[in-house]
Amino acid sequence: MSEKPATHPDLSRERALRWLGGAGLRPTRQRLALAELLVGDGRDRHVTAEWLFAACRNQGETVSLATVYNTLRAFSEAGLVREITVDGSGSYFDTRTDDHPHFYWEDTAELADAPTSDLEIARLPAPPADADIARVDVVIRLRRKGA
Repeated sequence: MSEKPATHPDLSRERALRWLGGAGLRPTRQRLALAELLVGDGRDRHVTAEWLFAACRNQGETVSLATVYNTLRAFSEAGLVREITVDGSGSYFDTRTDDHPHFYWEDTAELADAPTSDLEIARLPAPPADADIARVDVVIRLRRKGA
């Protein structure tokens, strides 16, 4: 028997259910709808809350933007997504949660994974005495040549 294609609705829902269950999150209707958009096809992605809201609405789901933000925060707190802040105007949510750098295209406001193999961080400044470093985010801002 052959495996169903990655975009098959049953496989998409199964992936979303496993993803939520692995983090101990109850699969409410809204969480499941958002999880299917994030991981249903098995690919990693970088999304904004606004993009996820629009994608959800395009699929006929009734969900508010506030619910999308709250759900993404819950996913982030559960370790399912990583919040990447590029500038003060908004955040991206990355389904790939390991430490890795990003490219940010200034002209299109797109965030993409950058190759980890070429990144070297030789030394970090010591944190204040009452703090530990939680993580280091590397965002490399890109501008197209001639722009």
